[in-house]
Amino acid sequence: MDSHASHTAEIDKHVRTYILVFATLLALTMITVAVSYLHLEIREAIAVALLIATIKASLVALFFMHLISERQVILLILALTGVFAIALLLLPMITNLDHITIGPH
Repeated sequence: MDSHASHTAEIDKHVRTYILVFATLLALTMITVAVSYLHLEIREAIAVALLIATIKASLVALFFMHLISERQVILLILALTGVFAIALLLLPMITNLDHITIGPH
């Protein structure tokens, strides 16, 4: 009977974790909506939205996709993928730096 009780306790722990992650995702969604009413500048609004979206995506990947319990190699590959994604997002901005002139011309 101890095995059954420990198994039930473990399931309860996982369910509590999922409910906590869900509540956090819900709160972050409400924060996203609240921030949209602040009338921030477009760059600030995009930065805040991306920050919140990154946190939400991380929570989904870590808990609902079970990446939190994966081995180091998979996490390293995931991190490398994230670095490449950020580099690709920044690429247009970097190419626009060619057109910026400094000083009077």
